[in-house]
Amino acid sequence: MTSSPSRPGRDSSPSRPGRDTRVPRLPPRERILDAAEELFLRDGVKAVGVQAIADQAKTTKMALYRHFATKDALIEEWLRIVAAGYASAFDTVEAEHPDDGRAQVLGVTRFIAEGLPDIARRGCPFVNSVAGLPDPEHPARRLIERHKATQRRRLTAMCDKAGATVPGDTSAEITFLLEGAQISMQNGSVDRVGDRLQAAVTATLDRATGAPDH
Repeated sequence: MTSSPSRPGRDSSPSRPGRDTRVPRLPPRERILDAAEELFLRDGVKAVGVQAIADQAKTTKMALYRHFATKDALIEEWLRIVAAGYASAFDTVEAEHPDDGRAQVLGVTRFIAEGLPDIARRGCPFVNSVAGLPDPEHPARRLIERHKATQRRRLTAMCDKAGATVPGDTSAEITFLLEGAQISMQNGSVDRVGDRLQAAVTATLDRATGAPDH
């Protein structure tokens, strides 16, 4: 799942109002991450150089390297923060519905659906990053793989709690829906993506659990 949740206290939209006055007040490390996010999402991780990130952050390459030993380390840290936003969303729905797997799955789906407009504007951080990181052993690609595997395990557990007959198959179907919705939103191939996504996940759960129509 690749919606791009904002980091706490940070609005990462390229057109965010007040950025020119807000960003200079950030600590240097946060300012560098903010600049990297702007450029990585706009131009892709492969195309963006360290000097461009330093310029965007209004700092120097030397200062950047004090916080991040390499550009690869910066990419990895940025994606780690993005992944943490998803983990937090899963934590939230599990805490809100501790004994209701169906509500957990639908809560995750709603979280993804609500993030789709951001995907349409900026693209998916994970998909865009993988495209610019051809080496399968790159630390950032390995981080993405671990993130996706963890999400799938958590979604499977939710489907099991919801009463799915084959939780692994159900979570796979729902993952296809969640991922596909984000790609469709990014390329503009389907209308009303959020509504269609939530209806499709609900129908998948109904079929997998033998539940009556909701």
